Amino acid sequence: MADSHAMEAAARIGLCARGVIYVLVGLFAVQIGFGGDSGKEADRSGAVSTIGDQPFGRVLLWALVVGLAAMALWRLSEAVFGQAVAGGDTWTRRLGSLGLAVFYTVIAIGVAQTALVGGSAGGRPGDDTSKDYTAKVLSWPGGRALVGVVGAVLVIVGVVIVVRSLMRKFEDNLRTEEMSAPTRRVVAWLGVIGGVACGVIAAVAGLFIVLAALRFEPSEAKGLDATLRSFATTPAGPVS
Repeated sequence: MADSHAMEAAARIGLCARGVIYVLVGLFAVQIGFGGDSGKEADRSGAVSTIGDQPFGRVLLWALVVGLAAMALWRLSEAVFGQAVAGGDTWTRRLGSLGLAVFYTVIAIGVAQTALVGGSAGGRPGDDTSKDYTAKVLSWPGGRALVGVVGAVLVIVGVVIVVRSLMRKFEDNLRTEEMSAPTRRVVAWLGVIGGVACGVIAAVAGLFIVLAALRFEPSEAKGLDATLRSFATTPAGPVS
């Protein structure tokens, strides 16, 4: 079932929906880098809000909900039946797919709620959510250590993503043999650049969480928007 035409269609639809969000977040990041400010958070909430502000915004949001639901269904099928790649039935891959299924289900529900209430609310900014969750966990017994562990894990995940991207491991999940040589080169470069960017952002966000634990200060934790804005203040400035 995980390798069926239905799941392939769900995967394609879901990846397109995720791609729309990535493109919008990328555009916001470019604006931040060059000193502009669209007034939107450079994260999922800002992307959803932007889509909702367009003509027929509510219709577009429901289309996004369908795409994200398809992504969740695809990942759930992988968790139940195993991924349609060599070694895809190991428990680690199944667990990873289950986590992604839950993740995309939560996002789809959030976008659906936004579509129901008006179409441009976009949900709470990720920075506020990160600070609230960090403050809540820090108030628990042993919460400071738990926050530090979460941050450290995120740093490790970010480093692993960077290394795997540089090694072009993402090509293991692509049908590169069906691509022309120019297409393979373009896909390879996009995969490396995108993967490294994703890993760096994850690692830096993890460092901010570790800092929040060390200083016992929830405001040190940052979501995607604040993490991207922190790059704009580095010596590399707009380039980073």
